[in-house]
Amino acid sequence: MKDKVRRGGRNPSKADVTSLVSGKEAVGKKQHEDSSFPVRIQGAGVEPFELQVRGFWLVQDAVMTLLLRDDVFPRSNLSLALAGTPLDPLAELQSLKGLKPGAVLRLVEEPYTAHSARLHLARVLELLRASGPQDALREGRSPSILETLTQTPDSNVPNGKGLKRSLSNTKTETSKPDGAPPEYLLPGSSERPLMALLPHSSQPESPSYLRDLSLSCWNPAPGHRKLQGDFLYITVVTMEGRRCEITSFPKGFFLNRSTEEVFDPRPAQSSPVCHNFTDLLCHISPAFKQTLTTLKNRSQLPPVELMPTPYHTLSWLGPPCASRSHKNNFSRLGVDEQPPTQAPDWNEELQAARDLPQGSVEERLQRDRALLQVNGAFVRAVMRGAETVVDGFAEPVNGNPDDPAFLWGGLFMSHGAASALFGGDRGRRTAQRLELKGVQAYCDIEGLQGLHTLPTAIVDYRGLRLSAQGLAPGLEASEQDQETTPASRGLLYGVTAGPQESPHRRRLLERLAHAAKCLSLQRHVVVGPNDHKVPLFTSVDAQGLLGADGRFYILDVFRTFPADANFCPEVETESQTVPEEEESKSSGGEEKEKEGCLKEGWPENYHSASGLPRSFSHGLCRLRPELVQAFIQHKHCQFTQCVRETLDANGGFEECATACDSRATEAVRVACKEVGSISDIIFEMRFNPSVFSPEVSFPPGESKSLKLQERLLREAAAFIVTHQIPDFLEFCRQSNEAPMDGVSLKQALHQRGINLRYLGHVITTISQSQHKECLRHIMRLVIAEIFTRSTRRVFNSFLQGVDVPSLSAAVSHFLCCLLVPHFTPAPASDETKKKSRRRGRGAGASESTPWSMLAGAELWNLVCQDAAETYHISDILGSGPNHLVEHYGLQKLSLLREFCLKTGVQLRLRDYSLDNQNKAPIGPDDILNLFPVVKHVHMPTVDASKAYRTAQNFLQKGLLDQAHEHLKEATYLFGRVCDDLHIEACYCHSLLAKVSFKQGKAAEARSVQLKAVVISERVLGFDHPNTIHQYALLGVYAFAGGETALAQKCLLRARLLMLTVHGEDHPYTATLDSCLGLVLSGDQRGKFLMNALRLNTSFFGPAHLLTALNQQLLAQWMCSKGDYRSAMSHEKEALAAFTSMFGEDHPQSRSSKEFLCTITKEAVKVERSLRQAGAEGAQQTVENLSPTRAAMVEQMALLTGIKSITHRDGLQEYRKKHKELKAAVAKELGFPVSGELVASQTANGEAKSADQDAGSRKDAEDGGSPAAENSNEGQQEETLSLVNGHVVQPAQANGHGEKTDVGAGDSDRADSEGKAEDGESEAGAAGREAGNSTSNGVNSNTVNGEMKSQSVEVNGATNGAGDIPVSPSGLKSKGTWADVVSKPNGGRDTAVRVGGKVTANGRVQE
Repeated sequence: MKDKVRRGGRNPSKADVTSLVSGKEAVGKKQHEDSSFPVRIQGAGVEPFELQVRGFWLVQDAVMTLLLRDDVFPRSNLSLALAGTPLDPLAELQSLKGLKPGAVLRLVEEPYTAHSARLHLARVLELLRASGPQDALREGRSPSILETLTQTPDSNVPNGKGLKRSLSNTKTETSKPDGAPPEYLLPGSSERPLMALLPHSSQPESPSYLRDLSLSCWNPAPGHRKLQGDFLYITVVTMEGRRCEITSFPKGFFLNRSTEEVFDPRPAQSSPVCHNFTDLLCHISPAFKQTLTTLKNRSQLPPVELMPTPYHTLSWLGPPCASRSHKNNFSRLGVDEQPPTQAPDWNEELQAARDLPQGSVEERLQRDRALLQVNGAFVRAVMRGAETVVDGFAEPVNGNPDDPAFLWGGLFMSHGAASALFGGDRGRRTAQRLELKGVQAYCDIEGLQGLHTLPTAIVDYRGLRLSAQGLAPGLEASEQDQETTPASRGLLYGVTAGPQESPHRRRLLERLAHAAKCLSLQRHVVVGPNDHKVPLFTSVDAQGLLGADGRFYILDVFRTFPADANFCPEVETESQTVPEEEESKSSGGEEKEKEGCLKEGWPENYHSASGLPRSFSHGLCRLRPELVQAFIQHKHCQFTQCVRETLDANGGFEECATACDSRATEAVRVACKEVGSISDIIFEMRFNPSVFSPEVSFPPGESKSLKLQERLLREAAAFIVTHQIPDFLEFCRQSNEAPMDGVSLKQALHQRGINLRYLGHVITTISQSQHKECLRHIMRLVIAEIFTRSTRRVFNSFLQGVDVPSLSAAVSHFLCCLLVPHFTPAPASDETKKKSRRRGRGAGASESTPWSMLAGAELWNLVCQDAAETYHISDILGSGPNHLVEHYGLQKLSLLREFCLKTGVQLRLRDYSLDNQNKAPIGPDDILNLFPVVKHVHMPTVDASKAYRTAQNFLQKGLLDQAHEHLKEATYLFGRVCDDLHIEACYCHSLLAKVSFKQGKAAEARSVQLKAVVISERVLGFDHPNTIHQYALLGVYAFAGGETALAQKCLLRARLLMLTVHGEDHPYTATLDSCLGLVLSGDQRGKFLMNALRLNTSFFGPAHLLTALNQQLLAQWMCSKGDYRSAMSHEKEALAAFTSMFGEDHPQSRSSKEFLCTITKEAVKVERSLRQAGAEGAQQTVENLSPTRAAMVEQMALLTGIKSITHRDGLQEYRKKHKELKAAVAKELGFPVSGELVASQTANGEAKSADQDAGSRKDAEDGGSPAAENSNEGQQEETLSLVNGHVVQPAQANGHGEKTDVGAGDSDRADSEGKAEDGESEAGAAGREAGNSTSNGVNSNTVNGEMKSQSVEVNGATNGAGDIPVSPSGLKSKGTWADVVSKPNGGRDTAVRVGGKVTANGRVQE
């Protein structure tokens, strides 16, 4: 495995991309060309070919690249020779003498060993098991559907079976032959066909090479044949029906004379000896040779569609006919079976990968790739191990029936012990999940060397949760430990470690202290078992070990993060008694009582308003790390504001901010005490993870620190309810890319640090909001998430009483009880008994088993009871599934999808009628499989992620060329590490396509977006919300490139997925319908545009940008039909909305006004022509009002958020002030400044963009000098600026575009105004942004002080992935003296929030 890790560290096949020599810059094209050169490959029965190699490759890297080529595969056990001299596999190519461009390298066939012969047969099986279109579904993996949309009708002619299937299944087509969308995709349709989700692939099924391939019955080889070199005997049955016996020996393979009855190992007559097994099969079977030739000559799919994903992405739908899709995988050959003695040491593999050098980019790429490969293999082993253990094929290694432990495949797997202290079974499951989160937190710490965690994963399968870890190494005894008991040897840290001192312990404590600083954990002291004081940098459960391998390990980190005080009422009562008694003794005055209430940390009337704190079903409620960081930023805002207020009260900032002024020092001390900083001289927030733990005792000297920590944790818990939940709902109210399903809802909540146990409080907040109707889609999602999560817990208990032969019948019965109102089990009739006997099932639904007696009403009561206990809601779910459909607009199909994804159930692909109460809609044959659902640690891609974030920062500044360059670098790095099959690689490709589109490279944007769609389908899922978003973007780019048919298919595909995942009542459906209204033709356009207007009006109101754009699109369509009266009505609404948002002088408003005037004139002309010369003249004017394709593309870009229209309050006022300031400076310096150009500077013929300093946004006239940035020569983005109420084209100087970037008022950044289209020919204004207001991928528009979010994308994630913290109004001013000494996040990063921005280490963060 170590060799595999080392060899797999490179992906040399990507020779067409730039190599890197540093973490920040890519090597130029010249250097790239110098580092690669061609060589000639020949020999080993392969046709000569040319291979591009690189000088830094090892010889074994070149061999691996050769073995992956189609013309070499499946050959193996090859080496390279140069001029007859064998090459050392570990030698670098550039160090070989005589190796120059054009040199001839010969492939040499090496003799096999018994092991390498099996490896060669495994490669042959890869060829024989070539995946077909249905294999992904059969294996439960998410397939890629894009190729069914991009294929041309004549490119692939289906065979007879495929043609019959396509003719009989009309719903698999996404559009009709005439181009009109099918009925089920039209607005208002309630039909949700599942067959259309997974259309039949255009790729042919994998061919049949052989009838059978297995180990011969004459294995193992007898002794006298072993001595002559025989390894294996293989039986082959060809397609012609011939049965052959083949011998494997060191030189290769040959045909022997054995039969089923007689063993004769002698070579058969005229049988050649072939080093490659397939060469011998071609000699034996002409049909095999023809099939192999046909396979090599057919067109291949892109590698991103063929390569296996690092982790299993579950598909909740399987093939329509599972029995027919199952095929012979030649498993009887036995090469997949590993002897038990060869179980991998997963911990050693992972730690060896972590210990790889990181000095250069190449070394870091190898390390990241090795970590990803090892972790992926570990997760796959965990899946297989869970099935083996739960299905009963492994025996426990301990004698504890309550907590059985298993050893399988190098894994230690256990259910975990249920503790009454943590809440029984719920607490046990939560502890396993938190342990994984703790391991992830320690793995994510950058620069932490020498502190290791075990490979960890948790898996849910058949209602059970197993925790899987690699085997920990033995404990290393230190010098002091020699005199103690063996059980304590190697335990250097923890409550039970006891007092000790050693060099190893000191080094471990240094690493733990560094980790605590990064995780914002406070060093604290607790009372140990023997009443001795134990200093801790972690929670009380954690243990630090020195393994026999010499590495430090930290274990039991499930309570790493601080407790959630909202769900610790018992501990709250105990801890509050002491401070109240002390305060009553010290003083009984009202001021002291108020101070005591303040120290508690709860806001006023918090309990009566929220019902918190209260008890929970388990005792392991912890805060999320995202919440901790958000709360620290919130406290830092308070700290900065407090310092400024104190300085202003003591004479002002300018007077106090000197080097040794005591007033400034005192202001910092007051602010530190006010916000709860653990230091009184700098801002530093730390949290004690042991607070609110009932079993933990603290020494008396820790009382003061304990009170402070309790107060901070109460404030942090209240921060969730008072800030984070309202901010989340405000984002959802403003964004058209709000969460669409349970996965995206969970992601959006977690990014704001909101645990899912707060779903009930989200419902309460929505119910009390005045925008309840606008948030109905979020209410629907929250209700569905509560329902499915409660149902999953009931389902887990339900499966415990089901034996294996009854699983499919039990699961189908459970789903019928869940989705069909008042479903009752059918009585055991003669017909069902006959069916049971005919199917051969011993225990069917007809027998009186406990699970078969479950009724729908009983199941619903169990689900409602769990929801009420967990989420503190009552009567929300109603009396049955119809209540959810009628009151919240939920779809039963969406609930079924959510349930299957959460439990691992795979259903047969067919259309289900879930409203039929007379017949069970889901039968046992519809349950195809139960897959393990694995949660695992995500390995970082350091350099690729850094390049991606750098590109986002450039994009934020409007530097498209630099952003494009760094995005291409990031995509290359992602390809090197994970072959692009990574979620961040998907986001990176999507952003690269956006930037390319903004640069006018529509073809490049299309090709890159095609890859982003495939990655999203395979890594996230074919129906994931991000996949919907990527399909919509691909539709825009395809339409921009003139591919109207492909654009229509992509948008219809996105709408089909949207209807299945959520339904029609969602803001993003309006976006898709608006785009479809531009792409489609005929009367179908009007249906989609009217539906989009209805949705946008109901979600955002009439005075919203999306609603106004919809009104304009409808006005265009009405004009194309000649209905000018209706067009005037819609354009008037659009003009009113634009005027209210942007003002009358904005280009968008003026363009709308001009278009309205044009419509009015044309209406008069048509009316006059109808009276005088008939309707012929009117038909002529329709052409003039039809928008051009370029205008339609711009409108689609605005609708999908690719581009945005911006307008800032106070912009004109700022320009006036800035102009006056520049005039004063020019007068003083003695040279004139043009009045037409504002906030721009021209030097040496190069245009420079002026960026106002963040610290002087409020008072521009106080001397904030603009920061000038040179515009790249290739930066030719077309922009139009609004100057003095007029649209002007920016000046061009020496090929450099001049760009203005200003900021004023509440704006975070200032973007240039949108481009105004001519009202005579184009119906709307197409906004072009010069400076993207993008921070970490967040595009937003600020309109009249409100955030009008058009496209929110955090780290590329959409559908609820954006969060922009709002800073207090008092901070939108200059930086303060306190900004210099503050150190938020425990001093790890210096973050200062000034002027509405947070800058951390020079990077803009949200």
